[in-house]
Amino acid sequence: MSEEAPQARPGPSLQADCSACAALCCVALAFDKGESFAEDKPAGTPCRHLALHLCSIHDALAQKGFSGCTAYSCQGAGQRVTQELFAGRSWRDDPALLAPMSACFAGMRAAHARLELLEAAAALPLSAPHEAERRHLLAALGPGAGALSRDLLPGFAASALARRIDGFIRGLRPYAQGASRKT
Repeated sequence: MSEEAPQARPGPSLQADCSACAALCCVALAFDKGESFAEDKPAGTPCRHLALHLCSIHDALAQKGFSGCTAYSCQGAGQRVTQELFAGRSWRDDPALLAPMSACFAGMRAAHARLELLEAAAALPLSAPHEAERRHLLAALGPGAGALSRDLLPGFAASALARRIDGFIRGLRPYAQGASRKT
């Protein structure tokens, strides 16, 4: 009787869907004037080009000096925070949500960066125990996962789960080195 690795729940999309977000990247993130941004913007302050939840210069971002906006992707963290954790509500409708949404967005971005690595590890020839652990960790980052609650998510980057995932990913180096030698 063969033992299969537990099936992970379908994971969240790592593709940004701005239509399902409350423009969290446009308010929560800071940017500094330079090659990628035409002006400074502190974190927690809505971009001056933000009209409700849409960018008023979206079609001309690069021409107006905001190529950093076109290069950025939240990897789906923004829509996940907005839809899963705040039930589609927005800081625009309730300004008291700005700080908790921004804190959750930072944590979700850290979670999605690890999620991306765990998904990429599926291409490696992992042993059955490593594959089972990869799937377990994917499930821990999936929809409804307790580690990604509104209370715990702001501290996700320093959490035991984040450290466990980081250690797991570091432990995959021999697989990655073996795969690179075959190509």
